[in-house]
Amino acid sequence: MGDCLSAQQGATGIGDRLLADAAVRTAMEAARSGEPQVLDDQIRLCQIAAPTFHEERRAGEVRALFEKLGLRSVRIDALGNVIGERPGQQERPHLLLAAHLDTVFPEGTDLAVTRDGAVFTGPGIGDNCRGLAAMLGVIRALDAGKIVTPGSITFVANVREEGVGNQGGVRHLLNGEFRGRVDRFLSIDGSGIGFTHLAVGTERYRVTFLGPGGHSYYAFGTANPMHAMGRAIAEIADIQVPADPKTTFSIGRTGGGTSINSIAFDAWMEIDMRSHDPASLRALTAAVRQAVAHAVDTENARWNRRGAVRAEWKELGAAPAGMMPAASPIVEAATSVTRVLGLPIVTFPSTTDANVPISLGIPALTIDGGGSGSGGHSLNEKFVSTDSWKGTQRALLLAIALSYP
Repeated sequence: MGDCLSAQQGATGIGDRLLADAAVRTAMEAARSGEPQVLDDQIRLCQIAAPTFHEERRAGEVRALFEKLGLRSVRIDALGNVIGERPGQQERPHLLLAAHLDTVFPEGTDLAVTRDGAVFTGPGIGDNCRGLAAMLGVIRALDAGKIVTPGSITFVANVREEGVGNQGGVRHLLNGEFRGRVDRFLSIDGSGIGFTHLAVGTERYRVTFLGPGGHSYYAFGTANPMHAMGRAIAEIADIQVPADPKTTFSIGRTGGGTSINSIAFDAWMEIDMRSHDPASLRALTAAVRQAVAHAVDTENARWNRRGAVRAEWKELGAAPAGMMPAASPIVEAATSVTRVLGLPIVTFPSTTDANVPISLGIPALTIDGGGSGSGGHSLNEKFVSTDSWKGTQRALLLAIALSYP
């Protein structure tokens, strides 16, 4: 990937220049007038189950829509990503525009969507059925304006974004079929009008404390995995982390033991650590590991190493940290496009599919899909469609912008 392809020229004013083009204005009007279809797609896709690792039914529907919309070489890859190509005047610069298929809701969840005026309610209606529907709206609008972009655009409905999916769909794409072939990356995720250029990295672990266990009375004096875990939690809670760059930790789940009158033979905790600064995240992980090791040593010393405990670590997931500087061309292009549409500039840090390309040196952003929402990852998630067409328009204009050298 050469710098001449990934670094956009004249990004700061690209929004104004694009809107001076009659074909682009036609496409933008199509995005606005086509919003009822976008909302219909949003509802229909939302009512098809797509739990992480089991997105195949929703993927099949998106594949059919990609084919109906005339994308080239429509296919589902080995991991389940749905891919469709829209050639430009030239192959490069090549934009990969993605929206994730999966939701956090398990198989069997009632996915019915209800509507009360502009308010839609249903699990996943915003995250990420809005992103998928907005992406389809972009494809329709490009065709309505008869837009031939300077570079090519590949549209992807990707799997495994949520939770332990670990951005696996995008990892598979950028380390496999599209390795070295993508110059810019844009994902559409959820509702709202903001965009993300600070990629919050995550490290998640289960730490299991193990020991021989025994009767709470007769084996008293044996080192206790549960007590070792308690010591570790207390030490971790006292770790000092920077406020800027914001760096966080949370022990979200614990478990273990067999009964109240037994010394546990195991105890476990799950910890989530986050920062958009790689060095801060590494430092936090090292501090947590040190706290666990010290807790184990302290528990063993307390009982003169009778039935010594130990700790085992299992990684539950990781997303690379990173950022696109505010002065980078892709952020300048997003700012220009957002501003020319009269939308406020709202940026925020988050963990999204853009983490992966950023870590690989590919200019990348994640944008909201329009409208507004609340209750993400809940059964009562809401999406409000007031002016939601503005999100589709912004995605369209930015996709065109990022296809320019």
